[in-house]
Amino acid sequence: MSVISVPQAFNEEELYVDLESIFGHSLFLKCEGFNFAGSIKLKAAAEMVASAERDGTLASGSILVESSSGNLGVALSMIAASKGYRFVCVTDSRCNLTTRLMMEVLGSEVHVVSGQEGNGGYLGARLDYVRNMCAGDDRCVWLSQYTNQANWRAHYLTTAPEIARSFPDLDVLFVGTGTTGTLMGCARYFRDQGRPVRIVAVDSVGSVAFGGSPGRRMIPGLGMSMRPPLLDESYVDEVVRVEEADTIRACRHLARQGFLFGGSTGTVVSGSIGWLADHAAESLTAVAVAPDLGERYLDTIYQDNWVQDLYGNGTLDSDELAPARSAGDGRAR
Repeated sequence: MSVISVPQAFNEEELYVDLESIFGHSLFLKCEGFNFAGSIKLKAAAEMVASAERDGTLASGSILVESSSGNLGVALSMIAASKGYRFVCVTDSRCNLTTRLMMEVLGSEVHVVSGQEGNGGYLGARLDYVRNMCAGDDRCVWLSQYTNQANWRAHYLTTAPEIARSFPDLDVLFVGTGTTGTLMGCARYFRDQGRPVRIVAVDSVGSVAFGGSPGRRMIPGLGMSMRPPLLDESYVDEVVRVEEADTIRACRHLARQGFLFGGSTGTVVSGSIGWLADHAAESLTAVAVAPDLGERYLDTIYQDNWVQDLYGNGTLDSDELAPARSAGDGRAR
């Protein structure tokens, strides 16, 4: 029996979905959405807040401020509510309506930037707004998930050891790429443990995290419009990129099997299955990290009109996933 007094104290650590019967390739999906925040971002949020409290940056009367496309904002809203902090989340128009409403119900203030000012796209506009807030009020504490070392440390201390305990013979680990907190925490852990685990980063087409040309990205979560400051590519063996249309196909295919996952999970699954198809001759123990669940995407990924308007009718015509794209020249990194 689990008994808790604060919402951030609970997270399901050992739930995996075996996807072989669904996609025809052996892949264990680590489900990180079963907590009160509904995503893996609870781990990073809790560690960043705790770290700021330990070093005295965050104290009574502080105003938490963060830029988020959604899931971290919900996690911080929940923690702020439980600890009595005021929290302002700065997001953009891609943030799902359900996510915004959840933050507000939890007592947070949500500011949606109006456009893609400057060269940094939505992210640049969000960061500019946060900087202006902090400059205008010394009570503001910006955790900065993009540069905060506690972001990756959260996964070094939790996610990676959880996987290592469950899969002592792990060969390959697939991790979605956003701030790269999860990616770097897991990769560093396995490297430090001397475990020969192949680390495959899964990114969105249009993201510039690993270089390349920027492009339209409408599904929040993974991908970056700048190089992630936390990223150290020496820890990454390979990178694959996934089209958003394939993210949608993966999500909808899983839903028809009874598993309702979010956009970040759809991207990771699509990239993982494509990679495994290219390595079908190898006998591999493979795990992919599923960051989120699907309820917050009912009015986007799972809404036919939204999908057709943005991606065309063909996206809904087939469940077939396109092969995952290797980043750059396609060689291992």
